Amino acid sequence: MSLDYPRRINLAQTPTPLHCLQRATDRWGRGHRLWVKRDDLTGCTLSGNKVRKLEFICAHAIDNGYDTLITCGGLQSNHCRATAFAGAQLGLSVHLLLRGEHPGQLEGNLLLDYLAGATVSCYPRQQYAQEQARLFEQWQAHYDQLGRKALAVPTGGSDGIGAWGYIAACEEMHTQFEAAGIAQAHIVTATGSGGTQAGLTAGVQLHQLPATVWGVNVCDDEQYFLDKVAADIGDLRRRYPALAPLTARPNVIDGYVGKGYAVADPAVFDLIAELARIEGLVLDPVYTGKAFAGLLSEIESGRFDGVEDIVFIHTGGLFGVFPQHRGFSFPAIQ
Repeated sequence: MSLDYPRRINLAQTPTPLHCLQRATDRWGRGHRLWVKRDDLTGCTLSGNKVRKLEFICAHAIDNGYDTLITCGGLQSNHCRATAFAGAQLGLSVHLLLRGEHPGQLEGNLLLDYLAGATVSCYPRQQYAQEQARLFEQWQAHYDQLGRKALAVPTGGSDGIGAWGYIAACEEMHTQFEAAGIAQAHIVTATGSGGTQAGLTAGVQLHQLPATVWGVNVCDDEQYFLDKVAADIGDLRRRYPALAPLTARPNVIDGYVGKGYAVADPAVFDLIAELARIEGLVLDPVYTGKAFAGLLSEIESGRFDGVEDIVFIHTGGLFGVFPQHRGFSFPAIQ
């Protein structure tokens, strides 16, 4: 189906490959073929799923006269790091509002935020949770007083603008499914702010992709993401009323959050290490590791029975592995 996309700025290296995970299929498939959509390869520092959203968000910002992007996330936010580098490439200033006390030591995504020249403001978790909207307003007013114009970009770039990133990804997969002989599939993604899942859910319908989308939540619970994904799709429809009616409903696989956001149990770290050994594919303990663990557990339970092909969206997150290196256990180094 031909769509009239809003303007985008080419930031991502696309189309990303669709790879069959043959050894993982032999190990865990139980009659399914396992595939990975390599959105960890959308770039280097400007990598992962967030870049697809930023292509449309940055175009919107520039077209509407914004010179600054304000966004938010955890101390090791992939989205914040990607926004910092997108701004650096395009000449936009970036201000990051981060959840948690500043650790003092710079590593992982936080180090890269500073390298990209972003302004970083850290807030205690309780203040961040209670005052996030006020903080955005405060900083927008600050830039307004300086004669500048700041766009508030929501967590994860997840709204009706960012959703276009994964509508476009579904167009890629339509071609790739045909080339790979995939007649019907389940698409599984980690969902942490809801925008990737919203774009996939809308994109599957708009591009008539023969697939069902599932989000494995890495925080909050099933009902939160049913509401959040529906809200993002609703925002998409309000902003772009010429779109065909969107009737697809989100599907959420709950039960794999563990002890909380960005806290993975030893089994997830072991799975990350095993997949790296057998497929050369690196997941992270915050998003993709938990989501892939959920996918394998749901294969065991029979949720995906009746459909041969399962496509896992690798949303990136490599830099988030390094600050959590203590979660891995290896033989003693001689």
